[in-house]
Order: sequence, then structure tokens, then C-alpha cells
Amino acid sequence: MKILLENIFENINKDVSKDNLSSAFFQLGHEHLMEDDYIDFELTPNRGDCLSVQGLLRDLNVLYETNHNYPIYENEITKLNINFKNFSEEDCPSISFLRLEIEDETKKYKDYMENYFSKLGVKKNNFFTDVSNYVLYELGQPTHCYDAKKINNEIIFDKINKNIKFTSLLNDEIELDGENCVFISEGEVINLAGIMGGLSSACSRDTKTVLVECAFFNPKAIIGKSTKYKLNSDAAYRFERGVDIDFQEYTLRRFIKIVEDHAHIKKLEMTSFNYKKKKEVKIENNFKKINSILGTNITQLDYQEILKKLNFSFEENIIPPSYRNDITNQNDIAEEIARSIGYNSIKNERFELKKSQSNKLISKISSLKSYLASKNFNEVINIPFESKGCRDAIIIDNPLDSSKKYLRTSLKESLVENLLYNERRQKDSIKLFEVSNVYRKVDNKIISNQKIALIVSGRLGLNYKDFNSKINKDYLRNLLNEFLEDDALIQVEEISRENLNSKSRTRIYYAEVNLAKSKIKIDNHLKKTESNFPKYIPISEQPSSNRDFSFLISKKNNLQTFLKLIGEIRHKHVSDFFIFDFYENNEKKEIKVGVRLVFQSRQKTLSDMEIREITKEVLGPVLSLDGIDVPGLEI
Repeated sequence: MKILLENIFENINKDVSKDNLSSAFFQLGHEHLMEDDYIDFELTPNRGDCLSVQGLLRDLNVLYETNHNYPIYENEITKLNINFKNFSEEDCPSISFLRLEIEDETKKYKDYMENYFSKLGVKKNNFFTDVSNYVLYELGQPTHCYDAKKINNEIIFDKINKNIKFTSLLNDEIELDGENCVFISEGEVINLAGIMGGLSSACSRDTKTVLVECAFFNPKAIIGKSTKYKLNSDAAYRFERGVDIDFQEYTLRRFIKIVEDHAHIKKLEMTSFNYKKKKEVKIENNFKKINSILGTNITQLDYQEILKKLNFSFEENIIPPSYRNDITNQNDIAEEIARSIGYNSIKNERFELKKSQSNKLISKISSLKSYLASKNFNEVINIPFESKGCRDAIIIDNPLDSSKKYLRTSLKESLVENLLYNERRQKDSIKLFEVSNVYRKVDNKIISNQKIALIVSGRLGLNYKDFNSKINKDYLRNLLNEFLEDDALIQVEEISRENLNSKSRTRIYYAEVNLAKSKIKIDNHLKKTESNFPKYIPISEQPSSNRDFSFLISKKNNLQTFLKLIGEIRHKHVSDFFIFDFYENNEKKEIKVGVRLVFQSRQKTLSDMEIREITKEVLGPVLSLDGIDVPGLEI
């Protein structure tokens, strides 16, 4: 969001440098980039009230005295007689309409409006739309302008659930599906509420009579719709974050004042419909509690002064201003005080967290993860969506991936994808696990459960003893029995490869356990599990090359040294290594050991010459041992 510097400086009642202004905004928690003529803000979603010049000035008032109220039309206005029907009051609890007719208009905008368009590079449309956009810039309250001559006197607001075509004012034809809040006139959708108006009722350069809509929409009814229909708008951005439900008359009177600055007004009518008042938030007025939360010694006088400057009212209770939808409790009040005085002014203080039952569970899960890692399992973290949903699955209105629109009811689909991904990259001993929540809708309530799931396939291990051993069902069952008390909860299933598009023939076994219904036994062997595991290294997309080496050991007393050196092989281009064969010939008093090295670069395909040089480097110490050789190997 870009705000002209001149619009800030001209409303601060003292000389302030750009550097001081920038520091002030950072102190108040508003990330920004300072340019020559404007400031580009990146505001957090909870501060929708600051998405305007006025909003920033109100916030800045706690550090500098600011003028944050704009001139408005103050004369009496005739009541507008309009046939408006609201069939979804929960989604639109308050709305106002202004009907305004002008005789003529100026061909040149006043400086305050012209600078907005020219210096910020905002495209002009027509007079009334331009005024609407400027009001949004100043106040943060969206308005929508209809050409009053293009619609009749009846307007309906409703939440519809059917497929219907809608042509936006950008002339994009949209297929509306699912639940959508809309305005309808003569059976035609004229506005996708809170997002964008329709082409059929849009204002033009010839429009002399305008019907201005100014509303409050429930953010839940708006959020995600602009992205879904690719109709990104400044209005939607504000409505999604919540606007001031009590700000409509002021906004429309400011709209009138700006029109009055540019044209002769022939007729003026306005009306409001209020179906539901915003529930007033009342928070205990206890500055001692605030000091306790922050660890400060703020006086009651300073405390009250800060809240007054931020437009809070207080007597027995603190009442936030109507535009502060993010203030609900004393912790929020404490945050307001903290950013006003500056976090740097609060002294550091040590504190200890008491262990709770949830902390104990987290500790157990952490120990369990370490234990599984010690068994050569790798933890995976997946997005909580899946492509196939059951009857109780929750559908996402605006999924990140259109092919995965259900919240996971099981971890199976994700882990199977993880396993196949590893198999396609030449991994032949795969042991994966995930700890995550799954979700279901039961009696219109969303139920979540934390689960652990394990999936295994391929060779049992990487050492020579396990090389020829394949993972079976008992392996996974026995592993689960080591840390779960209730054997009845352990259900191991084999996953068929029939529809997996996989060339591998090794069996896949899977188990999923509800952690809420099971008891994790953290015995001494789990507590003592080694926790210094290798750091995760992403799998390279470059092709790998395998080389098998058959070592002949003629001196058995060097076997342990040999195994030690093999286990210590380290090279940035050796992605894996293991002993795959072991044979002891007692008659000849010799041992044969098969070792596989997997060569793989992260940047390129390794040449034979490069692999030969790496082999020489990593096997050199092993071949230097007395009585150890690889017959036929030349390096």
C-alpha cells in the first residue's frame, strides 16, 4: 500500500524528518519502505484499520499530534426512498446508500486529488469512480458507484448458492459457483459484494446521477473470493480484513464534500439500513495488570494518556474504537501500550514456563521422533490437503492446488507420494514417518486429531547383514510395539502397488495411530536415544551412478579397521555407501566384502573420470591397509 508522504507530513502538527517518521512507523509495528515521494507499507492482516491515510494518522497520533479528521458535508440530507431487500443480514449487517445528481463537473481535479493519481500512478476512470477510489485511499472504507440510470429502484442483497454468470466492470465474464454474496437488480447480478461491481451498472464519463453503496460485510463471506475469481481489488483487500461498521455516514459525507469541490450538486439523498449492531467490546480497566504483563512501571496517568491518543474510551471498562476489530482482551491493550512506549524501553526479564500436560505430550512426541530417527526413519512434513475426500472430509473453497481441495482425513495419501518420490530417485530402503493433524466434519463441527503415520518399503537396512533382508509386516508391528502400550491400536496394512505407477516390486507397509487415543511409553531406551543426527540434505535432482567394489581381506585382524574406515567415508559427491555382501572362507582364511558407493553431484552429471578421482580419494585410506585389496581395480 503506497501513501504519499505529503499526505502524512501536512497532517502532523510539528516538523518531523523522514528518518524520524520512518522510525515512528517501525516502532508502531508498520513495516515499510521509504521512497522519495511516498511510503510503501506492508501491514499485518490484523491492522485493516491502517489501510488508509486516516488510519495511519490515527495510529501516529500516539507519538505526534495529528489531524486525522477530514472536512465533510455537514448540511442536512433528504432521506432516500429506495426499495432495498436484505436476505442475508448476517453477511451484511449494515449498509447505506447515497443518491447524488450533479449538473456539471470540473475538467481538472483539485490538487489533493490530482496528486493522488499522478504521483502514485493510479489510473483515472470516470469522475464518480475516481472519487470513490480517492475516498478509499483517504479513509479505508470502500464504496461502490452505480450509474443510477442503469438500475431500477429495487436492489436485493443475498447469498446465493448456484452457478450464475457475472460480467465484471473489467469486462471479464465470471462463472460464479458455490456460495457468493451478491447484489441483484431485475434478476441480474450487478455486483459481487465486497469484490467488484458489474459492467451493466457501471458508471461512465457521461454519468450524472450516481447511486453510491457503502456497506459492512462479514469478512468470512468475502475472504478468498477475489483470489478464486481472479478479481483482485483494493475493496476486497479491505473487506477481508474488516472495516468499521460505524463509518458509513462519515464516509458518504466525505464523498459528497469531494464531489462538491468539483461539481454543482443538483440533488442529494441518503439512507441507512442497520440490522445488527456491533457487539461492544469491554475490557477491564486495570493498568496494574498491564504493568504486570509487560514488566513495566507505567503510571496511571501515562497509561490513560496513551489510550486517549489512540481513541480508546474508558471508565470502569476500556472500550476500543469501532475500527479496532483486533482488540479483544488485556493482552491486546498491553501490546498497544508496548508499541506506544517502544519495545526497547521494556527491560529484559527471565521467566520460567511451567510444564503442562500438553508440554509433556510434546516432550514425548519429540522423544518418539528422535527414537524413530535412530532407527533410520526420516520425518516428512506435508501440506494438510489431499485429492480424494471421504464423506466427512472438509472441502476448501480456495485451495492452493485445485487438485487437492480436501483437508486430510488420513496421512496415507501424502506418505505414499513421499515414498514414490524417493523410489524414483534410486532409494531402495525407505522408512518415513509424519506427525500431523487430520480433520473431519462431524455434525457440522470440525474435529481434529493428531496422528503419527509410518510407511516402509525395500531393504531392512544398509549394513551387510540386512542387505538381503526385506522389510515385512512384522518389522513395522514390532517397531510400533516398542513405543505404544495398547497393542489393539496397532493396525499395519499392506498398500497395493497396482495403481501407483511404480516399477518397484517391494512390498509397502503402512500404519497410522491416533495419538489422542494411545499411550506413548517413553522407556529408558527411548530417553537415551542418540539425538545428534545428521542434518537434512535435500535430494539431488541430478542422476546418480553406482559402483560396486569387491574387497578381498587376507588378514582377518584388519577387518575391524576396514569396517571402521568404510563407515567413515565422507565426500560431497558420495551420496550413499553401504556393505551389501559379506562372505568368510575359513579354508582360505580370507574374507570377501562387497561395498557399493553411490556418486551424485548437486550441480551436474559426474563423468567417469571424475568418479575415478573421487574413488581414489575415498578408498585410498582403505586400500593402504595391509592385506586388503580390490582385485582388478585400477585407480
